[in-house]
Amino acid sequence: MTAEHPVGFVRVRGARENNLANIDVDVPRDSIVAFTGVSGSGKSSLAFGTIFAEAQRRFLESVAPYARRLIQQGHTPKVEEITGLPPAVALQQRRGAPSSRSTVGTLTTLSNSLRMLLSRAGTYPVGAKRLESDAFSTNTAEGACAECHGLGVAHTVSEELLVPDPSLSIRDGAVAGWPGAWQGKSLRDITATLGYDVDIPWRELPRQTRDWILFTVEQPVVHVIPQSDRIGKPYNGKFVSAKRHVLTTLAESKSQTMREKVLRFMRTGPCPVCDGTGLKAEALTVTFAGQSIAGLNAVPMADLAGILRPTAELDDAGPAWSSADSGETTEVAVTLARDLLERIEVLLELGLGYLSLGRPTPTLSPGEMQRLRIATQLRSGLFGVIYVLDEPSAGLHPADAEPLLAVLEELKSSGNSVFVVEHNMDIVRRADWVVDVGPHAGEGGGEVLFSGPVADLEQTPASITRPYLLHHPRQQGLSDSSQATAMPVRKPATWLRLSGITRHNLRSLDAQFPLGVLTVVTGVSGSGKSTLVSQVLANVAGAHVRNDSLQAEAEPSSPGTAAPAPAIADVEIASGDRMTVQDITGLDSIDRLVRVDQKPIGRTPRSNLATYTGLFDAVRKVFAATDAARARGFGAGRFSFNVPAGHCETCQGEGFVAVELLFLPGSYGPCPTCHGSRYNPETLEVLYNDRNIADVLSMTVDAAIGFLSDVPAAARSLHTLRDVGLGYLRLGQPATELSGGEAQRIKLATELQRARRGHTLYLLDEPTTGLHPADVELLMKQLNRLVDAGNTVVLVEHDLGVAAGADWVIDLGPAGGDDGGRIMSTGTPEIVAADQDSKTAPYLSRELAAK
Repeated sequence: MTAEHPVGFVRVRGARENNLANIDVDVPRDSIVAFTGVSGSGKSSLAFGTIFAEAQRRFLESVAPYARRLIQQGHTPKVEEITGLPPAVALQQRRGAPSSRSTVGTLTTLSNSLRMLLSRAGTYPVGAKRLESDAFSTNTAEGACAECHGLGVAHTVSEELLVPDPSLSIRDGAVAGWPGAWQGKSLRDITATLGYDVDIPWRELPRQTRDWILFTVEQPVVHVIPQSDRIGKPYNGKFVSAKRHVLTTLAESKSQTMREKVLRFMRTGPCPVCDGTGLKAEALTVTFAGQSIAGLNAVPMADLAGILRPTAELDDAGPAWSSADSGETTEVAVTLARDLLERIEVLLELGLGYLSLGRPTPTLSPGEMQRLRIATQLRSGLFGVIYVLDEPSAGLHPADAEPLLAVLEELKSSGNSVFVVEHNMDIVRRADWVVDVGPHAGEGGGEVLFSGPVADLEQTPASITRPYLLHHPRQQGLSDSSQATAMPVRKPATWLRLSGITRHNLRSLDAQFPLGVLTVVTGVSGSGKSTLVSQVLANVAGAHVRNDSLQAEAEPSSPGTAAPAPAIADVEIASGDRMTVQDITGLDSIDRLVRVDQKPIGRTPRSNLATYTGLFDAVRKVFAATDAARARGFGAGRFSFNVPAGHCETCQGEGFVAVELLFLPGSYGPCPTCHGSRYNPETLEVLYNDRNIADVLSMTVDAAIGFLSDVPAAARSLHTLRDVGLGYLRLGQPATELSGGEAQRIKLATELQRARRGHTLYLLDEPTTGLHPADVELLMKQLNRLVDAGNTVVLVEHDLGVAAGADWVIDLGPAGGDDGGRIMSTGTPEIVAADQDSKTAPYLSRELAAK
């Protein structure tokens, strides 16, 4: 090879993707390479948007055009040339919520092999017909229980729920399960027309009559003469039973309020037909090692490995079934068991042995999801590829990061290259090479500041990563929050105490949270942190105080009703899933609850930063107040791309159009009419300070601060967004393009700009996920502001630098799953760091020593 094409490097020339400033960089193959930089600096644009995207494009060019249209393709990156590029595999953080039908088994494909094992090598009842593997799946028509459709959960109604007060008559509203207002009145008139007595107490009606009114599937139509002046003319009315109304509303209504209303009349629990397994009866009669498919899916993978090992280690397997009804000692059984065991052992090495194959993926932490995907790739046995990983340490406790590093090393030693976009400095220090992008975010970034061995980053003073990687920032005096951490520890004003907590792996747990301080809940992955804070504490507090959960724009918060805490809380918080708290004290000190999660701020590109924070309302009013808008009769609504008057007719305000190509997959391109602006020409003619409304949406937060400085409502929002490190985002950046960490900080900024009264409890789950250490300091500065204002902040967090600066720490463990769920230590950071029983202690001690 010539010097122009060096052996062993991926050479990138002229990369201009997103904010990349026409950069050139050489990245070594057969190495672990860390891409670092502040959030929004361009590191993902380089690793994923350029290197991986080009590798994927080249691979797809070799695929037949007809087959290519069946594959979801990425975009063509803006880059002049990339040489030395092998095939690439990307493992990105998932955005959005996974399906409830997705499980650990389906994600890892272990369920496919397990179903095959039951089908081909299980023990069948005498004379039973052998079942195909689909019969053991809850996601197929062959296997799913007909009653619950494979979900394992049934919604049932009862007379007690539908008629809470049997002393009332039908006319007086005994059937609470029916709709209200005129619909309910109409159903009562229909019932009377059908010949039923609607004026005697419900309890005095015959049982047969009560059952028919509540549960019948019949829908007779009768001619009704209204018995009220409010419903005038006679009409043909159709009877609907209370049960049918409830189930139809639950299945078809798009109104969350209506759905919540009818859920009060239902009892949700395990399906009575399949006993919660989601499978048909015939599949449950087949066993392996004495366990049905449901039993094997339910045990932790560490136990499943023990069940499979005796079969996998057989030396004298038979070539055919050993009897007419069992194949557990056949060659097929041994082959399948060995394959399953090898794949499960990879997961055990990553510390995931506490998970079961049937565990739904929506209940997994980001760290657990990431490790499952990495383990699946490790088992693939690929050679000579580039693995591009998006923050593989996200959601991991430092103790869990150790086995992850071993896996990354194993991928490298197998002949692959590992490129990681990473903020965890412990992971970066173990890399062979670092590519640091910056120096700042958005338009202030996009440059490669350094590309070389980790230790040599010392020679790059412009790097914001450098002090965090090579020295602790507090030692360098670089931390804005160092003064906050040096402050005396805040003392609790009072305590919120919960006793007898039972939920997932929390069993009869007692926990107390100090109020008026910043508390960090720590512990290894799966120890129960999120269950304790995001589920138990959130639901208990939310049921008794004003609840302002900052969720998607399409799901506005609904204030709760203030009420005294009950002695016992038995709350249903998921389908068939209950939480019990025996005793609660201290809620009187809390006036409001705010949950700041990482769910998207909107489900479509029409939702964006400007619309979610409310600053776009102020911007539209400013444009509507201009002379040009007044002369045309344009109100504030005209400047929304969601209304026909203002948006472009061609793209309906989307800014892009779908392009259908014969024998090729469809793609999207800028709208040919508005060129991506989203607005029609008449709307764009209105200018404010020489800019139209589309120009404003294309501005970054930093740029808009100067442009909208004379608009107080907008300026306040913009300053809080910059304060939490989001100055690089565009005002019109679609919600679908935002990371979970960015969405969470947008919600936090939205909360920070509000006028606050009383004592608020703020709950955040891993808020530092996806943040550079410099951005973490900005975030913590804002959270400390909330505490200093007299509020309480509780964080679930793996960043032990954050825990070291907290007022109080609650550490769960000792391990994950059934081996977790206990409070190992609680107190100030110094107290927890000295606890020898805590897995968090040595890492927390190291952070405290560096302060």
